[in-house]
Amino acid sequence: VANQVDIDYAGIALKKSKDKNVLEFANAMIADHKSVIDLAVKLVTKLHVTPKDNAVSQSLLDGSKATQKMLNSKSGKAFNKAYVDNEVTYHKAVIDVVKNVLVPQAKNAELKALLNQVVPILETHLHHAEMVQKQIEGKK
Repeated sequence: VANQVDIDYAGIALKKSKDKNVLEFANAMIADHKSVIDLAVKLVTKLHVTPKDNAVSQSLLDGSKATQKMLNSKSGKAFNKAYVDNEVTYHKAVIDVVKNVLVPQAKNAELKALLNQVVPILETHLHHAEMVQKQIEGKK
C-alpha cells in the first residue's frame, strides 16, 4: 500500500510540475516503488499468501486521499514545495513503520528479509527528497 500511495503522488507530480528536479524525483519514485511491489508480489505468490487490509494499510490509504486532494489543489512552485515536503514527511513515516512495526511483527524470515531490504531504498528516497527540497527552497 505504501508503495502504491507514493506512485500515486508521483503521478500527480508528473502531471502538475514542470521543475526538472521534481520530475526526476517523481520518475524515480514510480520506478523504484513499482520494483518493490514486484518483489512483494513474487514473495506472496511464492508463499501462497494473500495480503490483508489492516490498520496500517488503512491509515496510509486514508491519509493518501487527503494528501492527493491537497496536492491536486496546488500548482506551480506551491505544488512543488507541497509535493516534496510531503515526500520527506511520508518517507520518514514509512521508514518508521517498516523498522518499528512491520519488521518486528514479521514472523516469516523471507518477509522480514524483504522488509529489511526495502529500508535502505526508502532511506535513499528520503535523502533524495531532502536534496530536492533544498533545491526548491533555493529557488525562492
